[in-house]
Amino acid sequence: METSGNSRRQFIRTATIAGIGLGFGGTLSRVFAQTPVSVGRRIGIIGLDTSHSVEFTKMFNSPDADPALKGFRVTAVYPQGSRDIKSSLDMVPGYLKEIKEMGIEIVDSISALLEKTDMILLESNDGRVHLEQALPVLKAGKPMFIDKPVAASLADTGVIFKTARQYKVPVFSSSALRYMDSVQQVLKGKIGKVTGADVYTPAFLEKTHPDLFWYAIHGVEVLFTLMGTGCRKVTRISGPDIDVVTGVWEDGRIGVLRAIKKGPYGFGGHVFGEKAIAPVSDFDSYKPLVYQIAAFFDTGIVPVKPEETLEIIAFMEAADASKRKNGATIKMGNTIF
Repeated sequence: METSGNSRRQFIRTATIAGIGLGFGGTLSRVFAQTPVSVGRRIGIIGLDTSHSVEFTKMFNSPDADPALKGFRVTAVYPQGSRDIKSSLDMVPGYLKEIKEMGIEIVDSISALLEKTDMILLESNDGRVHLEQALPVLKAGKPMFIDKPVAASLADTGVIFKTARQYKVPVFSSSALRYMDSVQQVLKGKIGKVTGADVYTPAFLEKTHPDLFWYAIHGVEVLFTLMGTGCRKVTRISGPDIDVVTGVWEDGRIGVLRAIKKGPYGFGGHVFGEKAIAPVSDFDSYKPLVYQIAAFFDTGIVPVKPEETLEIIAFMEAADASKRKNGATIKMGNTIF
């Protein structure tokens, strides 16, 4: 795991382009669910500027790999991720050494990677390069998982999903925290219908990305996993150490994100239901996400709907718009869809 300057008018315009202009409705998920996947099992990775690339590879390629991974193997890697984020660039040499020691081929272009693999993990830590890197994958018809954030803007996210639909290629994005057991138990009905949620998350900042995109997206993913789609108003209160982002859903439910910028931090919170209040526990493993990726590669069925991913990105952009307007409430409206 590892600032924008648009006005509110530009934000709503962008949301409209990503929603109505692309005509998503509920159709995109159905297209993906009906898309056959390659019969091959060779996984290619784009980006070695994150620990995920190495950790996911170890799980897929272990001689003792879980049967749930169904024989998939990482066979080639294109190491280029961010071009200018120092913290990301500094990671590459060490991860490149580990990948080479596992006997995995290193290639010098995405086109070369696509010739040698059947599906792709887009792992570049820098969301700004995701659109550029995703397009050739989609045009080649390769199923793809895109690590968070799916892109560094709502506009780029919309283009990725529009292109995926155009070429009928299944693609999804997710944080590993979506699959924490405490979250999944709530989805299975442990506390009945969810009436609200308060979550907290580290919120390290990166000047090249809108504030919540770089790290707090993990907490945003948890919030939307628990609450579902339908957020219509966003308000953000900013402090030197902590920001609080409040979302009001169309049915009146309220979800709160506490983004910790300084001081002790972790992942967690509470979710409120008709039957009980349940804690959201801290993250402990990438395995559940990797299992979801393997199932996705095997079936072509996306585990996270693109409509939800679009709303997550829109929520984070709305939070930035609220900050620029000193905590004003930003209406997301139905333009997102």
